[in-house]
Amino acid sequence: MTHSPLPPDLETPLLLLDEGRMDANIARMQARMGALGVRFRPHVKTAKCLEVVRRQVAAGARGLTVSTLKEAERFFAAGYGDILYAVAIAPPKFDHALRLAKAGMRLTLVVESVATAERLSRHGRDNRHTHQVLIEVDTDGHRSGIRPDDPLLLEVAAVLVVDGQGGARLGGVMTHAGSSYGLNTPDALAAMAEQERAGCVHAAERLRAGGHACPVVSVGSTPTALSARHLEGVTEVRAGVYVFFDLVMAGVGVCALDDIALSVLCTVIGHRADTGWIITDGGWMAMSRDRGTQRQAKDHGYGLVAAIDGSPIPDLAFRDANQEHGVLHWTGGAGVDLARRFPIGTQLRILPNHACATGAQFDAYTVLPKDGGAIQRWDRFNGW
Repeated sequence: MTHSPLPPDLETPLLLLDEGRMDANIARMQARMGALGVRFRPHVKTAKCLEVVRRQVAAGARGLTVSTLKEAERFFAAGYGDILYAVAIAPPKFDHALRLAKAGMRLTLVVESVATAERLSRHGRDNRHTHQVLIEVDTDGHRSGIRPDDPLLLEVAAVLVVDGQGGARLGGVMTHAGSSYGLNTPDALAAMAEQERAGCVHAAERLRAGGHACPVVSVGSTPTALSARHLEGVTEVRAGVYVFFDLVMAGVGVCALDDIALSVLCTVIGHRADTGWIITDGGWMAMSRDRGTQRQAKDHGYGLVAAIDGSPIPDLAFRDANQEHGVLHWTGGAGVDLARRFPIGTQLRILPNHACATGAQFDAYTVLPKDGGAIQRWDRFNGW
């Protein structure tokens, strides 16, 4: 993260984005998808930023994945029309989805139950519209979805019907191997990627055998996308956090600390000599409460402390946080004058556990351009 010195008068905490690292991460993922012969549909919930998405699309991404209809709306307004809303649709959102589709968005929705599929089909007919739908498949027991062998899969497909008035058309299946976040060896990650692929392909084959068209087979998580050895039968991959990476991904083993493009800049505002604490203005409101590394071999607390040039400071541990206060614990040798070594006003960087969660605490990125020059501001958005 070495760059020209940051202005000392920057108001902190703020979210720093290393453009060079981000671009390298984008290129790496896109090259991997090209080698595997699949379409790549990035999950833009991580960045929620038009400038980032422009770079992903320029690199070769085709279509976007979103986690909220607000994201879909924002990126559609910017000219991106092929969008998968990758969370099972709830009936109160049907009308919102309909408005987006009738405005020209190629919006694909997700269902995982007979009840929702029936109601969505009826909603389409009532409004003379055909909703495009994927069925969510659970390939790892991590969260929602239908198991590939469950009879429910064909029951849901059977009620996704289209007639002369409209309805809901089955377009395929999708899955997310989120349990890959709990792995940490290349063989385990490759095995999970194969489990994800094989399960989703099997679900598609069952649907086809039952007489249902199933052109889309969509899989993805950052760890499995980067660990898959082949993707036979898959048509597209989705991943999101790869664009920035974070400490959890470093613990999983799919990136190095030097690949992490995001950090929070904070300022030392106090010291506690009796406890060996350094107090900063970057508490959990800046970092989020995500403690994802707690379950990994290396627990980074609320984040990894680094100097202003991005080099880690191994003797400072971010163990405690209040809403607006970060409490860094000195773990090095006794007798160190912390007030002298880290005087009031010292700027530090904190690498995040979870880039998505930390990003959600801010409304903009302070961008460190890869070619030098003036620091930039890229807006991002949050909420539903």
